[in-house]
Amino acid sequence: MTRPLVDDVATGAAPGLARPVEPDNDPSAGPGLELRRVLRFFLRRPGLLTSVLVVLLVVLAAFWPGLFTSQDPLHGVPSHNFRSPSGAHWFGTDELGRDLFSRVVHGAQLSLKATLIAVAVAFVVGGLLGLVAGFVGRWVDDVLMRFVDVLLSIPALFLSLALVTALGYGTVKVAVAVGAASVAAFARVTRSEVLRVRQAVFVEASRSCGSRWYSVLGRHVLPNAAGPVIVLATLDFGTSVLAVSSLSFLGYGAPPPAPEWGTLISDGRNYLANAWWLTALPGLAIAATVLATNRIARALDGEWSRQR
Repeated sequence: MTRPLVDDVATGAAPGLARPVEPDNDPSAGPGLELRRVLRFFLRRPGLLTSVLVVLLVVLAAFWPGLFTSQDPLHGVPSHNFRSPSGAHWFGTDELGRDLFSRVVHGAQLSLKATLIAVAVAFVVGGLLGLVAGFVGRWVDDVLMRFVDVLLSIPALFLSLALVTALGYGTVKVAVAVGAASVAAFARVTRSEVLRVRQAVFVEASRSCGSRWYSVLGRHVLPNAAGPVIVLATLDFGTSVLAVSSLSFLGYGAPPPAPEWGTLISDGRNYLANAWWLTALPGLAIAATVLATNRIARALDGEWSRQR
């Protein structure tokens, strides 16, 4: 590359000639610079860093509960019932003498499993509906969007209750019902992004060059439309945790003695007068997970791009 004409006196070059520019060999302009940028981004946002740690702890508890506790969540000592939080029992014990901390840790596995299934169902089904509607257009778009409008007209929790009543009880069925209630939001966002990208200059150029429709879809439309949908999936993760816990609280989740988070709160509400921790601490775990995922979604939705 060459630099535009510069002052002949300052450079000593012949008039009318351009000086070649040496390539930039700054060693800091590589992965090290990117790593420092990421670290600076997190250090300036301690709330975001805390949120990432909370989500990481929840994921570890869901997949490797043995890292946090070695106690059996189903085994209790009746003589140790209603013990308040202490060094021996961090979250206290319940009415049967079971360690509440181990039940919350193992309950993360059930609740997170249901949440991941719900988000995956909404992401895949809603994404496909929005992709087909936005890319094909015409009457296909009209039919699919009217179906999505019907789903949007029904409150998500009521729709989940209706679906789980039809499907039956259980963690997986609750997850499918919660995911189906979120399909409409994913379809709307995906469709709007596909419509935006489909009208871009580079997509029109690719079509004018004779590219196949599936090539345009896979190489140009999908990669450029996926960002907002991923942000919505992160935000929907927290919403799904609340929805799954709500249905478990109402008794639609895994049957006892499975320690789902919503079931723990439901069981503990009968002992609020003398054992507040049975409801408060599982509720705190749900609140921390939802707030952490919402904070991460907000960081993904614009903060990182503005920082760069």
